[in-house]
Amino acid sequence: MNDARPAGSNEGDQIEGARDDVSPQGPGGALGVEGRGGDEVALLAACEPGVGPRFDAPVMPEGYLWWYVDALSDDGRHGITLIAQLGSCFSPYYFKARQQGDSDPLNHNSLNVALYGECKRWSMTERGRSALRRDVSSLEIGPSALSWDGTCLTIQIDEVTVPLPSRIRGTVRVYPGVLAGQPYRLDNAGRHYWAPIAPRAHVEVDLERPSLRWSGSGYLDSNWGSEPLERAFQSWEWSRAMLEDGGVAILYDVTQREGHKPPLGLRFAPSGDVEHFEPPPRVRLPNTGWLVRRGTRADPQESARVTETLEDTPFYTRSVLETHLLGERVTAMHESVCLDRFSSRWVQKLIRFRIPRALS
Repeated sequence: MNDARPAGSNEGDQIEGARDDVSPQGPGGALGVEGRGGDEVALLAACEPGVGPRFDAPVMPEGYLWWYVDALSDDGRHGITLIAQLGSCFSPYYFKARQQGDSDPLNHNSLNVALYGECKRWSMTERGRSALRRDVSSLEIGPSALSWDGTCLTIQIDEVTVPLPSRIRGTVRVYPGVLAGQPYRLDNAGRHYWAPIAPRAHVEVDLERPSLRWSGSGYLDSNWGSEPLERAFQSWEWSRAMLEDGGVAILYDVTQREGHKPPLGLRFAPSGDVEHFEPPPRVRLPNTGWLVRRGTRADPQESARVTETLEDTPFYTRSVLETHLLGERVTAMHESVCLDRFSSRWVQKLIRFRIPRALS
């Protein structure tokens, strides 16, 4: 493993408009929570640059916080995504609770597990406050748990799939190549943030049920915010692509409800150094089976194509792309989210069948 170096130390990599007079350290070394709006929401960070995830980060009323992992096996036969969510953004129960004036995010938590390839499984059981335990280095959501020891994120999974009940049980370990963690503001108002914690990582999957063992290249990040996603955004597109030198190129392209924010392009070197690059022109991709629009960005005069659609839902899609970035033909993990679709009444009814809520 390379020595961990905090990304974002180069000039221009700091959060746009962040206040220099706000210390990121609060009482007892925890991230400060005095800021309630604008760029001060950055202080509610779910990670620290060069340090790793922090599972004790506060979650603001109506807000959310998640840690995301994805990986593809070295042999190309398998894939996985895991999302540990506090104030689950795509929960129909949290959506309804907010409409009724209940803004408590910690009553809506889940570990989303999706297996792709030869063995497909999907689970996302929502659980309330009584099933949540956490401190700075560990997080428990019901029978599943995450822990961080400074060099490895260990995820112990014990979940039940939908729509056909079966068990997903076992361990996933994420070993960052380098630790980044610099937060980037996603919206003009400064209420939504994203931090790539490990732009590239080695991931080991060891499951008892289903019986599955593989390893490959992966990724770890975190998002947090002080309001529902659908309030700020109409849609977004995100992708990460592995480069020939062992680095990673990341694109984040949001469509706000008010104002315009240029797409973000970041190139992480294997050492952890990061530089901004100008995102290339947008390329349309085929709509999904649910007619969700997809697009990405590719070098001028170059093409991009979907090699596999991993998730196809009425408002969200995850795909593997073959595309061209920074002068290279690359494989990319890609997602498109339509929050107008998510907010519609018919989608809110449908997703209850994919997201059961535990009784306790």
